[in-house]
Amino acid sequence: MIKNKLIKNSKKIDKFLINYLSKQYKSSLINPMKYGVISGGKKIRSTIILSAGKVFNLNQKKLINICAAVECIHSYSLIHDDLPCMDNDSTRRGKPSTHIKFGEASAVLAGNSLLTLAFEIIADKNYNVNPKSKNEIIKSLAFCSGHTGIAGGQELDLKFENKKKSLNQIILMQKKKTGKLFSFCLYAVGVLANKNSKEKKLLSTLGEEIGLLFQLADDFLDIKGSKKLVGKPIKKDNKKGKSTLINLMGYKKATIYANNLKKKILLKLKKHGKKAKDLSDIIEFILDRNF
Repeated sequence: MIKNKLIKNSKKIDKFLINYLSKQYKSSLINPMKYGVISGGKKIRSTIILSAGKVFNLNQKKLINICAAVECIHSYSLIHDDLPCMDNDSTRRGKPSTHIKFGEASAVLAGNSLLTLAFEIIADKNYNVNPKSKNEIIKSLAFCSGHTGIAGGQELDLKFENKKKSLNQIILMQKKKTGKLFSFCLYAVGVLANKNSKEKKLLSTLGEEIGLLFQLADDFLDIKGSKKLVGKPIKKDNKKGKSTLINLMGYKKATIYANNLKKKILLKLKKHGKKAKDLSDIIEFILDRNF
């Protein structure tokens, strides 16, 4: 059921991005950009946005630009993450990483271009959202993508390699690297739903917790997943001396921690009743997935 929704949403977002990119100035970077962003990813973040939109009765068409922008940001981070100077991974989503396919320079520039494209998609004059909301969404996305979010988390991830770090330090790193973009997903929905500051902060925190759960699930897959299903090399965290909650706590305790976090998230969603069913189903899927 969830897999079908992911496939359906992925096709919807890919269609938007293909159409949007087709109207861009033709440059040699378009192909590596397409390769990086339209490449069979799960689009879980987009599905979370669309599912959260249902909770607040938002028009799904109003959310597509946000979804597309998030996928651009996520893809830029993956392209850069795979580079030799970062995690040096040659495979992503079951095919050669962007820098393997197009070269390192093109991969860096394509990643940069996807980063800026995300803001263009939200700022687009044809995206019918009031200017104040657009500005707030753009500011939040910038905060979650740069040194206070994904980029800052990636730097900590690299600095923490082969070093003993505390629980709080690892959680901070993972909340930045993974949690912040999930945080943005729910925050942006809160902005479009005209929620007050307190409600938007609660949504942001919930998104951050979902991101942490997603990172835990990803780390579990690195240990017990299948390279064919996961679509990237596995068992690499230990080899690289990555600071993960699993390496800190051990697999069994990390599993208990993840299940407790999942229960905490589902409890928060319970107050929204049936409207949150799709979102709750995704939370269950995140921890149970094998890809």
